Amino acid sequence: MAVPKRRMSRSHTRHRRARWKASVPGTVPCPCPRKVPVVPHRACTSCGLYKGRQVVDEP
Repeated sequence: MAVPKRRMSRSHTRHRRARWKASVPGTVPCPCPRKVPVVPHRACTSCGLYKGRQVVDEP
């Protein structure tokens, strides 16, 4: 198994890890009158529409 020859410095490690960020998922407005932000390719949680048709019963 490979073993590092030299210890990696703190600044080098932190510089590399600085790019590990969580990104905000992109959203689009729902076509319903409330214009709720919805993740693409998912049914709207407030009205139950997907691609303009009702797929989930409203609560």
